[in-house]
Amino acid sequence: MKKILIVLTGLLILLPLPSAHANSVVRITSMAHQTFTGEFRNDELAQKLTPSGELGLLVYTPRVKNTTWVIDAALIDEVIAMTGDYTLATEAAPIGKEIAAAWLEQLRQITNGQEVVALAYGNPDVSLAKRLAPSELRNYYSIGKSQLEAALGRTVRSEPNGGWSKGKSSLSNPLIKAYGDNRKALTRLSRVVDVPELALLRAQLSRLLSPQLDKDSSEFYSYSARTAVDAVTRKLRINNGRYQITTTNVDLPVTVINEFDSDVTVNILMMPNNSRVLVNSFENVTIPARSKKQLEMGVSVVAPGETTVGVLITDVAGNEIVPESTLTLKATVIDSRVTWFTTGAAILLLLAGVAQSFRRVRRRVA
Repeated sequence: MKKILIVLTGLLILLPLPSAHANSVVRITSMAHQTFTGEFRNDELAQKLTPSGELGLLVYTPRVKNTTWVIDAALIDEVIAMTGDYTLATEAAPIGKEIAAAWLEQLRQITNGQEVVALAYGNPDVSLAKRLAPSELRNYYSIGKSQLEAALGRTVRSEPNGGWSKGKSSLSNPLIKAYGDNRKALTRLSRVVDVPELALLRAQLSRLLSPQLDKDSSEFYSYSARTAVDAVTRKLRINNGRYQITTTNVDLPVTVINEFDSDVTVNILMMPNNSRVLVNSFENVTIPARSKKQLEMGVSVVAPGETTVGVLITDVAGNEIVPESTLTLKATVIDSRVTWFTTGAAILLLLAGVAQSFRRVRRRVA
């Protein structure tokens, strides 16, 4: 019996410490609250950040040693935006400025000296993101880490294979396609435009893949994303236009607009839908930041009539960057060869008429 007690005592000494001494994990995540155009859908986030709110209860608490904080930087970016003069999509007055500032300061204090893990930006369903765009998922992890480090003012970990992401997205197939279309539009634009605004919007699309979005919120934010993407792609454009042409050869003004904060160098491809006109394209056109540049499009009229010219802005490799524009050319000029032909035909008809009249006169005289 004594030997059995000695053995049991030894086993108890070798057993791991109770769970109270093990590392605890606190997850700071939430569904999106800010639209892709900047305003907040409502003031729900402010309520969550109060000491008694969903997110407040996580940070307004006694400090526990050996805690690992798993944080979505997209949520922290929303909190930071709320510390300024933010606006709501409703007519209500914002109430969260001081609440957000206090919560953010408390987060920095309670995580100081603790392990912090950055999730992929926007906390997307990792398996879905990996299936749709693995390269984009790597970007989400990279931005998640850099944005969180900037917000907390310290180094954090990023562990794509650490299993920190939880949950599955219920995004419908039409909205998955919408996500893909938006992502591709921004990817094309980023080939020639390198500005923080574009990189952040591209990263924010990850929020559409969040497991925390319900059906109504998925539709709301997908529409918001489409609006924002359309607006940003229109910052580089050639406006549609109509031209009346009355001479065989003419130079028509075409204006390229660049509303981004950086210079853009592109090719411009002109594609007539018929052979009534010949037009020239342009290569290596540089449009300075926040400016317009007027080009002279040479047009040679082959035949009168209407021609639609598709205008593509492409990169140096010929890849389309933004949606196609349309120019409509209506030529009323008559080619010289047609003029000579019709004039000659008229003369022949006149001579034939004169000859006919002469024969009639001769018959009457006879």
